[in-house]
Amino acid sequence: MKKPVFILLLFATSGLMAQDPPAGILTELGVDQKLNAPLPLDLRFKDESGKVVYLRDFFHGKPVLLSLVYYECPMLCSMTLNGLVKGMRPLTFNVGHDFEVVTISFDPNETPELAAAKKDVYVKDYGRPGAVSGWHFLTGTADSIQQLTDAVGYRYKWDAFTKQWAHVSAIMVLTPAGRVSQYLYGIEFSARDLRLSLVQASQNKIGTLVDRILLYCYHYNPETGKYGFVIMNTVRLASLATVFALAAFIILSRRREA
Repeated sequence: MKKPVFILLLFATSGLMAQDPPAGILTELGVDQKLNAPLPLDLRFKDESGKVVYLRDFFHGKPVLLSLVYYECPMLCSMTLNGLVKGMRPLTFNVGHDFEVVTISFDPNETPELAAAKKDVYVKDYGRPGAVSGWHFLTGTADSIQQLTDAVGYRYKWDAFTKQWAHVSAIMVLTPAGRVSQYLYGIEFSARDLRLSLVQASQNKIGTLVDRILLYCYHYNPETGKYGFVIMNTVRLASLATVFALAAFIILSRRREA
């Protein structure tokens, strides 16, 4: 199913910005949501050191945030990664300990050297030691990239007019088994949405009782890629809390009388 997402087309020079891009290319961009779809975990990539790795190497009992970018993107990809770091900083969850982050370039011409430079910037920006081993910046062949983007429904296109990749801004939340749990859209990701999506993707293996209560009160909306407040669930929870409070009051009152 095609979902409306935040789209920016970026241009390399002011001369290009003064012209109109081909209108048809906008219809070829987007995200076709494939919730619960499995990733092809045997796909081969290279990490930022140039070492050959497989997608399955990053799935070992923790949820994973997947961001698809290209490292020489003039603006949008950096805005997406900046928004991701901003959303992750308030979390008590830590990259590398509670969850993994995998950033993959969809440009097959980009190199591990570019990936390493990008990793250095964002690991320092995030500022927690676990990010060195828990945030992975990968490059790959056109075939591996195509299979991955097809698996998650991510559509992008080379724009000969601007000499850049035209694409949308979204991240995918993946389960420890390598299945698509949620899509989060935009260039800013709230700490609440990130936390709840990680808790939900982990099937409550991370997080607290408070997180489980919040998941009851907030519902993930796949149309918007965000969590929204669910009034009826909150009313039910408040009613249940009232019943427990009254029961506790009666029990305490009887004990005092005794």
